[in-house]
Amino acid sequence: MDLGFAAGQTVVVTGAGSGIGRAIAVLAATAGLRVAAWDIAAAAVADTVAGIEAAGGSAVAVTADVSDPAAVRAALAASGPARYLVNNAGPASSGDLAFARALELTVGSVRLVTQEWLATGPPSGAAVVNVASVAGNHFGTASDWYCAGKAAIAGYTRHLALTRAPAVRANAVAPGLIATPRMAGFAETDLGRAVIGRNPQRRPGAPEEVAGAVLFLLSPLAAYVNGVLLPVDGGWLIAQ
Repeated sequence: MDLGFAAGQTVVVTGAGSGIGRAIAVLAATAGLRVAAWDIAAAAVADTVAGIEAAGGSAVAVTADVSDPAAVRAALAASGPARYLVNNAGPASSGDLAFARALELTVGSVRLVTQEWLATGPPSGAAVVNVASVAGNHFGTASDWYCAGKAAIAGYTRHLALTRAPAVRANAVAPGLIATPRMAGFAETDLGRAVIGRNPQRRPGAPEEVAGAVLFLLSPLAAYVNGVLLPVDGGWLIAQ
């Protein structure tokens, strides 16, 4: 798969232990990138890296809490110089969190990791992709903090796209219903069936389908794409 990446360039992927983050890490390695896979769960991210290495890819596992400044700085040092960054880590929408703390974990961590990465001086042509959601940006959900946090990620992405160009491009993806471990069993509920029934594709998305959009936005093929929020939802939004 040739997306124009130079072999051996490093991408940091947060939340790479499972779901969308793991799919992004695996696809990035397939595209020839060296992957610094971060996750708060050490065993999970080690498993991601073991799979990448077994397939002939290059990766390093980094255990990090993306809401802790010292841990983020240590994780960047362990990762080595990185041209690319994917901010994927964040709490599940079903989490019972206080609003302020939830925003700190959702969008505050994205800003923290990005600012620390920018401070390392990534080379010209660098790019960051943030994982937002259709929730908060296109429709509301029952979780106030999740909607607010994911909308804030999109706004922060636009800020980066304006203030950091042309040295760094910034884009975001907005996944719809994706079949990740966090969503296990949802498709079999009445609400899940209703959501899928209104999707032109008639199915949930796969993490690998989000990963493809992320890798394109990171890649040199998207060199003139900056500041977008790309829905990856199978057309669900247009069917509402």
